[in-house]
Amino acid sequence: MFVDRIRIYIRAGNGGSGCTSFYTEKYVSNGGPDGGDGGNGGDVVFEADARMTSLLDFKYESHFRAPDGERGSGRYCNGKSGKELVIKVPRGTVITDSETGGTIADLFSDGERITVLKGGRGGKGNARFKSSRRQAPHFSQLGEQTEEKCVVLELKTIADVGLVGYPNVGKSTLLSVVSAAKPKIANYHFTTLSPNLGSVRYYDHGFVVADIPGLIEGASRGAGLGTDFLRHVERTRLIVHVIDISGSEGRNPVEDYKNINRELKDFSPELIKRPQIVALNKAELLPDDRAVTEFKRKVKVPCFPISAITKQGLDGLIKCVWETLCELPPVAPLEFEPYVYPERDTRGFTIERDDDGAYEVCGGMIEELARGVVLDSYDSFNYFQKRLRDDGVIKALKKAGAGEGDTVRILDVEFEFVE
Repeated sequence: MFVDRIRIYIRAGNGGSGCTSFYTEKYVSNGGPDGGDGGNGGDVVFEADARMTSLLDFKYESHFRAPDGERGSGRYCNGKSGKELVIKVPRGTVITDSETGGTIADLFSDGERITVLKGGRGGKGNARFKSSRRQAPHFSQLGEQTEEKCVVLELKTIADVGLVGYPNVGKSTLLSVVSAAKPKIANYHFTTLSPNLGSVRYYDHGFVVADIPGLIEGASRGAGLGTDFLRHVERTRLIVHVIDISGSEGRNPVEDYKNINRELKDFSPELIKRPQIVALNKAELLPDDRAVTEFKRKVKVPCFPISAITKQGLDGLIKCVWETLCELPPVAPLEFEPYVYPERDTRGFTIERDDDGAYEVCGGMIEELARGVVLDSYDSFNYFQKRLRDDGVIKALKKAGAGEGDTVRILDVEFEFVE
């Protein structure tokens, strides 16, 4: 089974929580806080692997989560950070965010890596909250929690030449005789159900050819195998358009040529600008050269009568393909503005007025502050109030109209506002 587009769910590891601990030893009565920090969560990394040819593995496992960071411990021992999770994908895989459609990466080269999600930060131990006025903090910070993201993996075959044409015109047969590829060949439509790659040698040189299946009239709108495989033509530098010049399927060769080009244009206007060479296959079935002459008169591109069965005319075709490739720029990755998941907001907050008249404070700063707040701890609550003053929350509440005795909701807890 060939899979070239799939949706998966990824999540970076949570940060480990900090430790609340005090140094204890015989004859040491007040050792002081010695809680270590929690470890950072593991990152989610994608890596291109040239040995993979399909996204089939992700059909049976679609949820991936990096390890969490470990909790801190006493004696200033920090928790171990979670290991990064490396997800290997085939070379040529494009990663996009499912929600926004933004392109995150195009893993074009073998071994290319990208960190898509960063692990959560570890929480601070109580030793980090010690100060001249707070010498024995009885609280620590929780680890940062991460969110699951959904991404789409889309494989776009990397090849120099793409073989396009109607089903049963001999694309697979042509690929099998010019390269070492062994595609499935039979005399019926849609024998080929996935792109096949073959490496073609021309003296001391070589190039990669891809057999692109599923193109019929209406393919750009999903007919046949349609858009399932049109995406694989996008990376090719040169298109070899295979035509059944014998008309053995009862179609007109010139109309076949126009129809397939129309589908390429409808799928992507850039594709029709790609250089083309026409291979007039099944020439061994022609009684004379009139069909070839008529085709060349109506189609003004390089045309080569060939027979994939008898290997007639293949040398001239391969020579033209190589000489054309020499004049074209190499295959290049997609050009796009990389989409990066925004970092968690830890400074912003908003103040809203509820229906009952209470003021509710929420936002990234409040959520970040909640990681280090233990409301039943006197030290922690004092630290909480100090942060509210220092970060401008109290000032913003006054500006919003909060006065003496008004109710303020923060972190699902109600407080009475005191000026």
